[in-house]
Amino acid sequence: MTPIRIPFGRGGKGRLSARILANQLAILTLTGVIGFVLFAFAQRAEIDRAYEKRALAIAKTTAAEPQIRQAMAHGGGNGIVQTVAERIRKASGASYVVVLDLHGVRHSHPDPALIGVPTGDKIVVLDGQSHVGTDPGGLGRSANGKAPLRAPDGRLVGEVSAGIPEHFVLGELWRELPTFALYSAIAVALGSAAAFLLARRLKRTTFGLELEEIAGLLQDREAMLHGIREGVIAFDPDGRITVVNDEARRLLGLGTALGSTLEEVLPDGRLRRALDGTLTGADLNVLTDEHCLVVNRMPVTLHGRELGAVVTVRDRTELIGLLRELDSVRGLTDALRAQQHEFTNRMHTLAGLLDIGDHDAAYEFAVESAGADQALTESVRERIGNPLLVGLIVAKTTVAAERGVHMELSEDSALGEDPPHLRRLLTIVGNLLDNAIDAAAGGPPPAGGREVRLSLVEAVDQVLVRVSDSGPGIPPGAAESIFEDGWSTRPDRGTARRGLGLALVHRLAARHGGSITVSEGPGAVFTVVLPLPDATPVRREARLTTALPTGGDRG
Repeated sequence: MTPIRIPFGRGGKGRLSARILANQLAILTLTGVIGFVLFAFAQRAEIDRAYEKRALAIAKTTAAEPQIRQAMAHGGGNGIVQTVAERIRKASGASYVVVLDLHGVRHSHPDPALIGVPTGDKIVVLDGQSHVGTDPGGLGRSANGKAPLRAPDGRLVGEVSAGIPEHFVLGELWRELPTFALYSAIAVALGSAAAFLLARRLKRTTFGLELEEIAGLLQDREAMLHGIREGVIAFDPDGRITVVNDEARRLLGLGTALGSTLEEVLPDGRLRRALDGTLTGADLNVLTDEHCLVVNRMPVTLHGRELGAVVTVRDRTELIGLLRELDSVRGLTDALRAQQHEFTNRMHTLAGLLDIGDHDAAYEFAVESAGADQALTESVRERIGNPLLVGLIVAKTTVAAERGVHMELSEDSALGEDPPHLRRLLTIVGNLLDNAIDAAAGGPPPAGGREVRLSLVEAVDQVLVRVSDSGPGIPPGAAESIFEDGWSTRPDRGTARRGLGLALVHRLAARHGGSITVSEGPGAVFTVVLPLPDATPVRREARLTTALPTGGDRG
């Protein structure tokens, strides 16, 4: 079967990949800038904390100076605090080192004019702990650290406040920002390269289609899949169902099948083997409980790479039924035409006898001719009470006779006027007789002549149907496969497709707890046993038994 090949085209002149790349670059650039800004703020906060700790270290160093502690214990001394504090400030690079007493009066300051002037701020080290923060102060914004000042005897006598200018913090930040910018640029470049490769991959994956074209194709596909009167199933390379339309769900009885394998949703049988490709060929006939289906499976490839398969399922129940009915009508028409010839010959014989004046011989010939057909009908009625089955058997006997086959109803046959499984019996008997007549009529005649024998017996707990013929029989080893859909030893006859009758008989028998067996070797013998129904069964096979009339599938 020719695989479906998907063409590959660029389409859209690369607009899809360009749009994807542009959008991704814009996103990368925006996120890179935002990340850079956030990182700068985070780094600024980190540097602030580092300089606040440094300022606190300066304040603690000053508070630990013995000269300042001794001087503050005695009220501030004679400029000793200012001298020592200024020396520490200049050595550390701080913007100020201010020593305060517990009343907030300054005892040191870079501006000597402010010495002895209260700050007006609350002393924060009264709890005995150190504090850090940011001081807007008169000398400009600075990172500030405050440490408690204690006298040599351990008494809290004041506070030391040290600050580092803000421009030191900003300078440190500006020295680090180029490195951060370089890292951000490298990240954006790598992201851009990845975005370019991703855009190219997406372009190849979408077969060169634009986004609008993909959306249009999706809409068209959904409308087509769910609008057509044909089942469609698609499989990926792993055999999982990727697409299934409403008609396929209806015909196959599938529920939520997407993502599942056939083994998970269908039992083993001819249907599953036809769907998964185990059975090969075109227009595979598959018989289910309610439908006669035609299955076709086509592999899908792209540049020699397997992408899966697409299976189409058509419901041909009514069509197959009509074709087989037409073929049956043609057979009956041929039989009637042969009977017409025979009747004409009889009339010619009768007219000749009358013409020569042998009236007694003409009378005897007419009575004998009329009684032959009546005797056949009466012999069948003696054993079979139902008129539908009587008509079927008489018609099949006539068809068999015209084909040179002697058909006989066995002496032990016994069936009432209203037998159980009547509709099923009509289908089973008709199919088995057609098969037997075809088998007996084909090939050279055996020594005992071409014969077909039918036995219908209604017992207390079951109905038995046995049909035997003098044909070549069933090949050795074919007793199991003979009941599969499509199995036949002969080519299609006329408009009817073979390989359905025995499968239908097998399904009817199995569904109602019965059985069907066949002998191997010359002269096939089919035996069907149907148990009597305990209750009215569900007539699920009504459509099939109506749409698929009798017709030979073996001979």
